[in-house]
Amino acid sequence: ISSRISRYISYKNPKYIYDLYVNLLGILTFEHISCPEFFFNLRLAYKNEKIQQKKLRSKTELKTFAIFLSFSEGSNVMSTEEATFDRGYVKKKLEHGLTRIWQDVQLKVKTYLLGTDLSIFKYDDFIFVLDIVSRLMQVGEEFCGSKSEVLQESIRKQSVNYFKNHHRIRLDELRMFLENETWELCPVKSNFSILQLHEFKFLEQSRSPSVSPSKQPSATSSKPVTLFEQYCSGGNPFEIQADHKDEETEDVLASNGYESDEQEKSAYQDYDSDSDVPEELKRDYVDEQTGDVPVKSVSRETLKSRKKSDYSLNKVNAPILTNTTLNVIRLVGKYMQMMNILKPIAFDVIHFMSQLFDYYLYAIYTFFGRNDSLESTGLGLSSSRLKTTLNRIQESLIDLEGSADPTATLTAAEERKEKVPSPHLNQLVILTSGDTLYGLAERVVATESLVFLAEQFEFLQPHLDAVMPAVKKPFLQQFYSQTVSTASELRKPIYWIVAGKAIDYEQMLLLMMNVKWDVKEIMSQHNIYVDALLKEFEQFNKRLNEVSKRVRIPLPVSNILWEHCIRLANRTIVEGYANVKKCSNEGRALMQLDFQQFLMKLEKLTDIRPIPDKEFVETYIKAYYLTENDMERWIKEHREYSTKQLTNLVNVCLGSHINKKARQKLLAAIDEIDRPKR
Repeated sequence: ISSRISRYISYKNPKYIYDLYVNLLGILTFEHISCPEFFFNLRLAYKNEKIQQKKLRSKTELKTFAIFLSFSEGSNVMSTEEATFDRGYVKKKLEHGLTRIWQDVQLKVKTYLLGTDLSIFKYDDFIFVLDIVSRLMQVGEEFCGSKSEVLQESIRKQSVNYFKNHHRIRLDELRMFLENETWELCPVKSNFSILQLHEFKFLEQSRSPSVSPSKQPSATSSKPVTLFEQYCSGGNPFEIQADHKDEETEDVLASNGYESDEQEKSAYQDYDSDSDVPEELKRDYVDEQTGDVPVKSVSRETLKSRKKSDYSLNKVNAPILTNTTLNVIRLVGKYMQMMNILKPIAFDVIHFMSQLFDYYLYAIYTFFGRNDSLESTGLGLSSSRLKTTLNRIQESLIDLEGSADPTATLTAAEERKEKVPSPHLNQLVILTSGDTLYGLAERVVATESLVFLAEQFEFLQPHLDAVMPAVKKPFLQQFYSQTVSTASELRKPIYWIVAGKAIDYEQMLLLMMNVKWDVKEIMSQHNIYVDALLKEFEQFNKRLNEVSKRVRIPLPVSNILWEHCIRLANRTIVEGYANVKKCSNEGRALMQLDFQQFLMKLEKLTDIRPIPDKEFVETYIKAYYLTENDMERWIKEHREYSTKQLTNLVNVCLGSHINKKARQKLLAAIDEIDRPKR
């Protein structure tokens, strides 16, 4: 404003002085702003140029200018005609000038914004600049109702450019974190919430859809106070963020695995206390006069181990996440801060947020779930939705080439800049040891941390939906339905790898091959392969309990592991029966006896009901009793069995009861079923 005053005065033209008066008198008069220097300069220009009535455009202009001077001098020198001048006309004239003033303010700030390289700013500094500009736009809206389109477009350009560079750096950092992650638990408190993190504090002040009306402050129903009303007596609205930036500290990490220092202290006091130990057990020997045999005292180590196991039950609900997970959550919070301040780039921010989740999901799958042999099982471990999601991520985000191609076109080079190399698992993570159930603890931490991250995205969905442009909302809906919701589906392929190695299915097949199935009498004793298989399950259960001492195994994970192992065992049993060369009716009865014995013992080891694939085995055994006509219909109805298994039924079950032509007819029906699978 001062520079504009000097420019107008230097023109030595009363017309510019008058325009300046029209633009600024509203602020100086109606807001009661004192600016003696301005009045002095303007009066000086008025006197030096000897402004006369004939030099002004009209008598009306002279009157309004005289009113202005009367305001500035605080005198009553106006004539009666000037005193009765219609002030309404002046006020109307001033109101039209407010927009021109604000337009000049925007143009000045735009010059600074676009003339500064904000890409070198630190993230917090950039957010601070955005916050200042956002408040400035609020000032403009209250001042003259302007939406500050010039400022919005300027800051949008800078934000998109800054955010692309910032996001690329963050993706590289995420890859580094994932490659250095050993998949150990991050000890957060059981009541951990992302709202406890600094990056999400802004959500507590916003009226989000996830907050119930009963929890909303009562003051929200009253008329909001404008910035002009709030700071009319003093203060600066642009210093709010700086004043309150570090008021609070986070308190999300548990101390040595305990919820609080007091709890840790009391726990160790309990371990060392003998108050609950019987008095006679504290002594090395009892009274000799009683004649009792000396009793060995219970060691404190034993008491500690017992109490620790009891205390571990208190941490049953602690979230499973890693340091990398926490870093991703913090990044999401920072991205949402920028989006909250500058809503025009909401789509770009949400798109980049989705890439953080995509890359984390792809890394977990690459580290722990990728196994080509899974697809050959035909069990549908990876749903079509999960396969589609993984293919989309690989094509759009993952740089599989690893190095720049000098012959690539400029467009291809630009596309590669937006991609990230595929991460590699840390060499310290061992997934080949049977003692640790093939890295089950690390697999649980990794997979469940992804599920936890997906839950946080679900929690944030109402906030993202509220700022997403209407035309872009289908992208957000697709991201949640096709990607976020598939996180839990990774459990099946990841834990299947453990289940496939935890039980020695090959040994069971060898034992079944040594069984004689063409017996002539009904047996009352089951075969030894059943005992061997049950022993394998007992050993699996024992090792599962050992792993649970390191990492809490959620119930869905435990159920999936048991389900996978049982399903594999049942399918191995069917495969063993399909290897039989000769089988009598008594042999078929023995198969049923073996399977019933297996089910009875297995139900004591697990609570899963019904037993997975139970009907798969029973149906196959019963097929041995089918006639020729029933067998043809049965083959067409049961396509879940392999060609080998179906062929064995024809050759072993009906081989001696049907002629060659009938056998060829059944084998042709099997081949017809198998043809689409090839």
